[in-house]
Formats: sequence, structure tokens, C-alpha cells
Amino acid sequence: MEKVMEIQRIKQVITEVEGMEPQIIRSPEDAAQIAAKFIGDDDREVFFVMCLNTKNRVVAVYRCHVGALSASIIHPREVFKAAILNNSASIVVAHQHPSQDVTPSREDIDVTKRLVEAGKILGIDVLDHVIVNGNAGYTSFKYRGYI
Repeated sequence: MEKVMEIQRIKQVITEVEGMEPQIIRSPEDAAQIAAKFIGDDDREVFFVMCLNTKNRVVAVYRCHVGALSASIIHPREVFKAAILNNSASIVVAHQHPSQDVTPSREDIDVTKRLVEAGKILGIDVLDHVIVNGNAGYTSFKYRGYI
């Protein structure tokens, strides 16, 4: 008798965020404010994904990766996992630098370009990548011309 293997189902666990009203992202500032609430003052680099519907309403947020003091290894498959599970039309990604400096590194720019290309293949637009800090400072990759 042959064995038949079943692939385990992917199960998404949803946790509501207390005191968080539904958010619509209309600008990089909107994205930065949302991201800063979640990761702005973390002591390690955190890569964060906001999943959006067709009206740019945030339908899910996903803490994709927690890295080291000065680096985080990002893979497109991890970034887009939450977007696919939430049937997202687009995403905005964010991370913070524990140094509180919001200047993009060469690695930040390269990762962003890879994510934009992966998003094109998947049909999920990467609208922006913002670097935030706990003091309401941010940098938008879209405004800087990297997207």
C-alpha cells in the first residue's frame, strides 16, 4: 500500500489590535505613523508589512522579521506571505533603525528593488517602503525615487 501525504493547511492566526481604528494609507506620512506605533522604538531592526485592500485600507499588519542591532535579512517569500493570505492588492513595508537614523542604506535600497520586482510577478504592488523612528521621523523610498 502506498502512502499518501497531505500538505498541512496554512492557518492564519488573527489578533485584533486594541484601540486601533481601521487605517487608510493616503501618504507616506500615514504609513510612517502606523509603522512607528508598532516598531518605532524597538531595540533591534524590525521589518514590518502593512497589507492593503484595493482602497488602501490596512487589512493586516505583519511583523515579518526581527533582525540584529544593525541588520535584518529579508526574503520576498516572507514579505508577501501575509499579503497573499489576506488577499491584498498592495503592501507598504517599513523598518526602523535602532540608531534612530532614517537614512536608507545600500542594502535597504537593494532589498526594496527586489521586493518591487517580486510584487510585479505576484500582482501585489509595493506602494512604498518607509524607515521610521520613535520620534516621528521617517524616510519614504517612493519620495526619494527608489520605487
